Amino acid sequence: MKPVVEKLRRQYSNPDKPEVVLKFEDGHEIKLKKGESKAFDAWKGETIKVLAVYDPTIRERELMAVKKAEEFDEA
Repeated sequence: MKPVVEKLRRQYSNPDKPEVVLKFEDGHEIKLKKGESKAFDAWKGETIKVLAVYDPTIRERELMAVKKAEEFDEA
């Protein structure tokens, strides 16, 4: 029998960086401009990287945090 994985509804706000990218384990990304807030679905235990982008014309990103889905605020 497969274990039951719980889906969570979470949110993230970007108050001060020019752009923040949330990068999920499956490779998809959510981009947030300065001042934006977005809600997203994630699996319990999923690891999400929070990356800052200062110049969108280059691929350079600064790793701000690596968090589990349950560490984000509830939506």
